[in-house]
Amino acid sequence: MLKIYLKEIFNNAILKMGLEISGDIIIDIPKNPEHGDLSCNVAMQFAKQLGMNPRQLAEKVIANLEYDFQFIERVDIAGPGFINIKFTPKFITSCFSQIAEIRDDYGKIKLESPKKINIEYVSANPTGLLHLGHGRNAVIGDTVANLYEWTGNEVTREYYFNNAGNQMSNLGKSIYARYMQIIKDTDYPFPDDGYHGLYITDIAKVLASELGDSLALGTEDDLKICRKRGEEWCFEQIINTLERLKIRQDVFFNEDSLYTDGKIEEVVAEFKSKDLAYEKDGALWLKFTELGLENDRVIVKSTGEPTYRLPDIAYHREKFLRGYDLIVDVFGADHIATVPDVLAGVKALGFDNEKIKVLIHQFVTLTENGEQVKMSKRTGKSYTLDELLDEVGEDVVRFFFIMRGISTHLEFDLSLAKEQSEKNPVFYLQYAHARITSIIDKAEVIADCEIRYELLTHEAEQKLIKELLRFPEIVIAAAAKFEPQLLAEYLREVSSAFHVFYHECRILNTANDIMNARLELAKMTKQVIKNGLKILGISAPDRM
Repeated sequence: MLKIYLKEIFNNAILKMGLEISGDIIIDIPKNPEHGDLSCNVAMQFAKQLGMNPRQLAEKVIANLEYDFQFIERVDIAGPGFINIKFTPKFITSCFSQIAEIRDDYGKIKLESPKKINIEYVSANPTGLLHLGHGRNAVIGDTVANLYEWTGNEVTREYYFNNAGNQMSNLGKSIYARYMQIIKDTDYPFPDDGYHGLYITDIAKVLASELGDSLALGTEDDLKICRKRGEEWCFEQIINTLERLKIRQDVFFNEDSLYTDGKIEEVVAEFKSKDLAYEKDGALWLKFTELGLENDRVIVKSTGEPTYRLPDIAYHREKFLRGYDLIVDVFGADHIATVPDVLAGVKALGFDNEKIKVLIHQFVTLTENGEQVKMSKRTGKSYTLDELLDEVGEDVVRFFFIMRGISTHLEFDLSLAKEQSEKNPVFYLQYAHARITSIIDKAEVIADCEIRYELLTHEAEQKLIKELLRFPEIVIAAAAKFEPQLLAEYLREVSSAFHVFYHECRILNTANDIMNARLELAKMTKQVIKNGLKILGISAPDRM
């Protein structure tokens, strides 16, 4: 709200000066609060473009600013040409009175032409339980989806169900080996590249209990039954874990359908028609060198099996054919090498690969008391996502997975996660929400009393209001930059400003006018924390 107002008066000043500039005027918060509420670097930004000295340009811009002196207290120049602005308390409280009327929908953006956005996340193969990397992927994708919904877009949440290829065959063989070891009580050979988790034995026990020794012949059909039952069991566990994190998907796209519906063949045929594919050593190669990459790559092996590039390209082609304006993929760092090939292939098919945004998140390391934790104390095995949820709870897991930038390695501090104090960032936010609820419950409601927002002139009140006014722009920035941690950091700043306000400005047992105004400020703070936590997928308890 404050930034919108400033952009308007600065743009008007530029027009009044008869200048033409390319680019958007940047307005930000000064590092030093004493410099003002906001700072505009228009002079620094466009001085070279206009062939002027930055400070001289700043002086000319200020001379042409037209604003209400009841709104802006002062405008001055700092350093080589930064223009700092200090708002009047009257303007701040008038802005607050407007947002106080919005309540539940504060922070939501309504667009005349919403974008149609597809966000694919999790997409774990149904060959085992979710691990911590899957958890970070899931929470990042789900929070980005929430952000885009709050900014007025139409979002489809998608899971790429990868149930094709060798990994599924290995799953079936692994289950069959454990099944044979159970029913025959022998050392039936276990496949070298099989899955060794205890869950394989759990699935085999179910099969032995239900089917007895009817699969003992080891036919292809027997292996298919093991594979199918394993896929179903694993996927059910995955869905249950995601539900614990309040994560849902709208579409489960089956990779196998790319083969059964002929989509793979269609893509191969199109590459051949464009003279981008050729055969060599019995394999089919794609001319990636003609698409701007260093080396050509195999897309169909000599065995007839496609490499990962081909189904991924075909899958993204399907997304484009569904008419999305933006396609977001959330991948772990182990996928980074595959991205350029898929983007190049999609572009070669005639689609705008600039509409694809790939989010690569780094790995997760568990630490406790400064030491890395590799094994669960309960099971003696590597931590699964469910075990972490059991240990610290869903809210903590979600917050910790997005409180750092996705491109940074995440150290998940178990000691901090278990803290029931203000040191724990989740507890800190939820406690602020609960404290405000308690204050509101204790207040004596004065019926039909006009709220005099202009009384909120104390420094702590003004600072808290300014923080609340930033909420919509933070939501927009977090969505546009794909950085959900911006919202997490902002909510902590709001909570901190509220605690200062609470200690410096008595709310209860004061004059009615002051109490009502401060209660409204507390209520709106609660609303912002609640709305922000909702976007992050975290509960906002009224009691702690």
